[in-house]
Amino acid sequence: MPELPEVEVSRLGLAPHLEGHRLATVVTRRADLRLPIPADLASRLEGRTLAAIRRRGKYLLFHFPEAGGWLILHLGMSGSLRLVVPGTPPGRHDHLDLAFPHTVMRLRDPRRFGLAVWQEGDDPEQHPLLASLGLEPLSAAFTPAWLAARARDRSQPVKQLIMDAHTLVGVGNIYAAESLFRAGISPLRPAGRISAARLARLVEAIRQTLSDAIASGGSSVRDYVHSDGGAGSFQLRCVVYDRAGQTCPRCGGTIRQVRQAGRSSFYCPGCQR
Repeated sequence: MPELPEVEVSRLGLAPHLEGHRLATVVTRRADLRLPIPADLASRLEGRTLAAIRRRGKYLLFHFPEAGGWLILHLGMSGSLRLVVPGTPPGRHDHLDLAFPHTVMRLRDPRRFGLAVWQEGDDPEQHPLLASLGLEPLSAAFTPAWLAARARDRSQPVKQLIMDAHTLVGVGNIYAAESLFRAGISPLRPAGRISAARLARLVEAIRQTLSDAIASGGSSVRDYVHSDGGAGSFQLRCVVYDRAGQTCPRCGGTIRQVRQAGRSSFYCPGCQR
């Protein structure tokens, strides 16, 4: 599933080409995504100017002030947004086009777990999908003191805490694994049993891991590609994720894989306590 870095890379790739341009046509080929694409989307948006593209967690927010609201997109498990030349024939899994005079933004979603919904008004976070989201990990508010307050007295494993979207958004399985390795913390350790100093290292590790992933174009482990069709490369830099049985480059131990809450966790028992 595209996580925060992949969605941010998508935003950075789309914004220079689309912001400030007037939308010509909307083409919906298949409306039955995770939530139905609004039937009146074309009448709302055609002829309107896209003012800005924002990101909230793993959602992309397209602001059309002339239409009085926001188009909210989520890429689901396998979705991607690509810029294609007008007139490019759609593929089997290309479900939605936003066509501008000079380019077309095309939503491709083979598994149809993505969504495109509309939110009226000036604040897109009034939408129920966004209203309960947690803190942005790249924001100034994500501090050691904030994380310590959320971890206090929690028996929940720390990996599950930092992956809970109601607490912290966008830290997917790859980035949780790599952040915990960088901080030297076991994914199995109860969040309430980690010292303030180690939590401070984890905050910095999460920030740095996500920033590195964005700089690397995200991770392309399944279907994710950039708006130009290129692939991310952060997965090639992973030290523990999907490296079970391999040698830890830090201590020479063996990287281990366990199951946590239905997800695979990868860590080095020698380095991560």
